[in-house]
Amino acid sequence: MKPLGGGWDELLAPLFSDERYLRIREFLKKEYSSHIVYPDMYDLYNCFRFTPVDRVKAVLLGQDPYHEPGQAHGLCFSVRAGMPLPPSLVNIFKELQSDLGIPPAKNGDLTKWAEEGVLLLNTSLTVREHMANSHSKCGWGWFTDNVIRLVSENRPHAAFILWGGNARSKKPLIDRTKHLVIESAHPSPLSAYNGFFGSRPFSRTNQFLVENGLPPVNWDLNR
Repeated sequence: MKPLGGGWDELLAPLFSDERYLRIREFLKKEYSSHIVYPDMYDLYNCFRFTPVDRVKAVLLGQDPYHEPGQAHGLCFSVRAGMPLPPSLVNIFKELQSDLGIPPAKNGDLTKWAEEGVLLLNTSLTVREHMANSHSKCGWGWFTDNVIRLVSENRPHAAFILWGGNARSKKPLIDRTKHLVIESAHPSPLSAYNGFFGSRPFSRTNQFLVENGLPPVNWDLNR
């Protein structure tokens, strides 16, 4: 694996040398060689590559990557430019406009958020084509739980944005004496009206950061 940079190689070294991670690697070698798996293996760790440890201002948790062709590229909720917007992302952009007055972006690539210090982390980092949650039992839960815990331990202040039951179950991993936890229903059309809309996660994140002497996130993807 190529170095991740941004301080992640050192922080995650105990995980990468753990037997459980080595089992994930062996599983992925077989999966990528015999099935179509998303994201592309070279995009697998993009959430780390685009957001150095010492620049993490917020952590946005997704569940697993999009499982249709051309969508997933290693950042939760994000799709490559030119792809149709998934329904959850449409609702995220609606809430962003309601919260901060920022018009919906022209495409669904959230790389600019990652570069602003938003760690766009899925709780499972891979998935088989057309098979949602197909890699949820391969060990990713152990790995990403530890990523959340390590970020919580090593960052002075960050906002953890937890949408939906899967993400909200990670709350015990976060030190709430120094971090902000923002939780609500998932932005999926099935649940967005049950508390996602009106939850104002973007302005609440920025208010928390400013109150703690940190620069806010520029959430505007149109810039």
